[in-house]
Amino acid sequence: MSEGLEGVIAARTVLSDVDGARGRLVIRGYAVEDLAGRTRYEEAAHLLFDGFFDEAPSDLAAVLGEARARVFAEVGALDDGLARRDPVEAMRALLARLPDGDDLGTALLLIAAPAVFTPAVLRVAAGNTPIAPDPALSHAADILRMTRGAPATDAEAAALDAYLVTVCDHGLNASTFAARVVASTRAGLTSSVLAGLSALKGPLHGGAPGPVIDMLDAIGTPRNARPWLERALARGDRLMGFGHRIYRVRDPRADALKAAVRTLASATGAAPGRLAFAEAVEQAALEILREHKPDRPLDTNVEFYTALLLEALGLPPASFTCVFAMGRVAGWLAHAREQLAGGRLIRPQSVYVGPEVRVAA
Repeated sequence: MSEGLEGVIAARTVLSDVDGARGRLVIRGYAVEDLAGRTRYEEAAHLLFDGFFDEAPSDLAAVLGEARARVFAEVGALDDGLARRDPVEAMRALLARLPDGDDLGTALLLIAAPAVFTPAVLRVAAGNTPIAPDPALSHAADILRMTRGAPATDAEAAALDAYLVTVCDHGLNASTFAARVVASTRAGLTSSVLAGLSALKGPLHGGAPGPVIDMLDAIGTPRNARPWLERALARGDRLMGFGHRIYRVRDPRADALKAAVRTLASATGAAPGRLAFAEAVEQAALEILREHKPDRPLDTNVEFYTALLLEALGLPPASFTCVFAMGRVAGWLAHAREQLAGGRLIRPQSVYVGPEVRVAA
C-alpha cells in the first residue's frame, strides 16, 4: 500500500511529463520554459487537445471567443448572495449551469467559463456591472479587460498568457486525477471539470499563491526578511511559495514565471522595487530552509512568482485560484478525453483496518 498513492502509476499519458528529480516539465514534447512567453493560451489548448477532438480547428482563438460570448449568458444567474461567496465557490456554481457533454463545443464552453465568470464575480462583489466578452480579443486580453474594465496592453496580455500556458498541465496532480476519475465514469466533461476545480480549491493544491502576497506584505522590507522568516519557521509555519510534493530541485515553472514578471516590469515600468524585494525574500528563505531543513529539498515553487505576476496584473489575491483554473482547465479536459479513450473505470482497492466482524445486538 502507498499512502497518498505515492509512486503509484495510474495512467499512461501523452500530455505532460513531470521529472521531479531533474526539475523538468515537458508538455506534449515542449519544455514549459520554451512554451511560456512564446505561446498564446489558445495555442497551448490546441496542443493539448490534438488527437482528442477530431473536429478541433487549427486556430482556437475565434471559436474560443465565440464560446466566451455564449457563456456570458449564464452571468445573469449571479446574484448578490452568490457574489458574496468565495470567488472560486461562486465561479463553480455558475460553471455547474453548463451542459454536461463530451464534445468540442462543451470543452470550449468549459475553457471559456472560468475566464468569463471570474471577472463577473469580482465586479459584482465590488458593486460593478459585469462586462461582456469581446470575441475578437485574445483569451488573455479579454480576461484582463473584463476584470478591470479597461483594455490590456500587449505586454500585460503576454504576461497572463505566459502564466496560463505555464500552468495548463502538470501530470497527475490532485485536480487532474480527480477529473480523470470522474471522466472514467463517463459522467461528462462538465462533471470532470467541476471535480478538478473542487480539488484545486484546497489550500494544499491551488490555494497557496494568495498567502504569498500576505507573507510579502507582512515582511515589508528586505531587512526584515530573515528575522520574519526565522520566526515563522520557529512557529512551525510553512513558508509559502517554497517546497513541492514532486520537485526535488527548483520548480521549472518558477523560473518561467520569474522571467515573465521581469519582462512585464521592463515593458510597463510597474513596481520594479516589488520584484527586487521579492527576490531578496526568496534568497533569504532559501538560505534559511537549507540551514534549518538540510535533509529536505525545499526550493522555490510555482506559487511564489505566480503571486508576483498576478499582483502586477492587478488581479486580487482572492481570485488567484480562479485564475489558476483558467489555465489548468485545458489540461483537465485533455486528460478527461484521454481517459475516455482508454475506457477503463478507475477503481482502486482499499485495505480494511477497522474492527473485526461483530454480532449486532
